[in-house]
Amino acid sequence: MKIAAPLGIVLLLALGAWIGADALGLRLLFGTIVPYAAIVLFVVGFIVRVVRWGKSAVPFRIPTTCGQQKSLSWIKQAKTDNPSGYGGVIGRMLLEVLFFRSLFRNNKVEKRADQLAVGSAKWLWLGALAFHWSMLVIVLRHFRLFLDPVPMWVQVIEGADSAFQIGVPILYITDLLVVAALTFLFLRRVVVPRLRYISLSVDFFPLFLLLGVVLSGIAMRYVFRVDVTAVKELTMGLVTFSPAAQAPAEPILYVHLFLVSVLLAYFPWSKLMHAGGVFFSPTRNMANDSRAKRHVNPWNYGVKVHSYAEYEEEFGEKMRKVGLPLDSE
Repeated sequence: MKIAAPLGIVLLLALGAWIGADALGLRLLFGTIVPYAAIVLFVVGFIVRVVRWGKSAVPFRIPTTCGQQKSLSWIKQAKTDNPSGYGGVIGRMLLEVLFFRSLFRNNKVEKRADQLAVGSAKWLWLGALAFHWSMLVIVLRHFRLFLDPVPMWVQVIEGADSAFQIGVPILYITDLLVVAALTFLFLRRVVVPRLRYISLSVDFFPLFLLLGVVLSGIAMRYVFRVDVTAVKELTMGLVTFSPAAQAPAEPILYVHLFLVSVLLAYFPWSKLMHAGGVFFSPTRNMANDSRAKRHVNPWNYGVKVHSYAEYEEEFGEKMRKVGLPLDSE
């Protein structure tokens, strides 16, 4: 059920958008009202989560360290794995955000012949890197639908993504990579017994929702062949707050747009919000300078202390009866 339920929800969302736009003629709802509502929910939710994280108390220096701390001058420091200043922290964050360095260094532990074996685990890093970079390129490519004229940097990205041109319309490399990466991330949760045991419906739902967004976009480009001019009129109308009078007729467009809207509304309240949360992680955004500076918890308050001398004065007679030594004697 933890796989079937989220898959069924995504299929029902897609079917509802198709029927609503095609049979019921609710193109204004799925093409204008729902996208606007989704953007508002995304922005408000993102701000709320960020403000909550910003208000969270972080009284201690707790950076994750994987190398030599700054010490004596003749001992080489691991400046990115154990940064002592904020320059190293920035470098570490860039490596983490852009290249998932901690995931690259991840190892797997297995039991082999009554022994524990530690080995490399790079497939997860490769799949995650392929997915995130592909999604970034796809999002940047879509700016051609929201900007007029289309900026040069969008054209450069689009040309690089279609370097291996196959047929018409052009086959984008990221379309293949993102489907392969999402399929790998799904199969990993199903095939690996330990991951299958700890995975919940909330882990599968984003995967199916992202797959729905990607596959509906691919189908819209290579199967149903929607009118690109009408699509751009719709998107430009959304950007300029002047919805197009003539909405496109292809229902697959509204399926894709509705699934994207659901993803935007769901994003801030899900595990996908790690995209913003990584910058607020105290294990990543702090310098490890506890030896050089004394960090006092600013939220500490005065505590009444019961000293040992006072303890002996209060319980000295009982301690003497059981033979315990007393400092006062």
